[in-house]
Amino acid sequence: MTRWGTVAPARRPTSLSPVLVLLPPSQGKSSPTHGRRAGLSTLVYPRLREPRERLIDAVDPGLRAAPAMAAAELYTGVLFAALGLSDLPWDDVLIASALWGVVRPGDRIPAYRLDMSAKPAGIGALAAYWREPLRAALPDRGLVLDLRSGSYAAAWRPRRATHLAVRGFNEAPDGTRTVITHMAKRVRGEVARLVLKAGDVARPEEVAEIAAAAGLRVELSDGVLDVIE
Repeated sequence: MTRWGTVAPARRPTSLSPVLVLLPPSQGKSSPTHGRRAGLSTLVYPRLREPRERLIDAVDPGLRAAPAMAAAELYTGVLFAALGLSDLPWDDVLIASALWGVVRPGDRIPAYRLDMSAKPAGIGALAAYWREPLRAALPDRGLVLDLRSGSYAAAWRPRRATHLAVRGFNEAPDGTRTVITHMAKRVRGEVARLVLKAGDVARPEEVAEIAAAAGLRVELSDGVLDVIE
């Protein structure tokens, strides 16, 4: 395990491999009351259209006619508040979704209620439902900065790409550490923002260096970046 303080070591040259920032959805959502409806043909990864259509039929066909807005504006939870997508580059960002599989921040979608832990009739467990479609669609190369919770991570994990998860801990005076969900979501949003602002990030060590340079106390172990407060 490698520990970083508040001053990062010198940056090493990066490769040309892209970083994919993979976000969770949020339970908190805006509710668009007017505007164009979602166009399933315009969402990222057209090969996911068939499982999307089937799932909408199973849970809420009315979503096809519901007003939609950009996913970056629809999701309003703690992570998204800390991330602040509006002034960041979006090219390397995907948002996991129990209903859509994944979407880009700019994809227009309606407000919906569906968690990855659900088991809709005729569909079954959603993580299993999405596993093969996502495996066939998502890029599996470079660095995947994975900010998803466990239920969403169960739907897809890269086989060849370098995978880096982020956890957040509170540390007591006696050194014991506890996970606080609200704080962990904020920390993940902050780390994602730092990485997207930096650009050209290809290795977990670079993520740790960027976070440390921003004043975060971090520890890097195999496939996991821990942020301690």
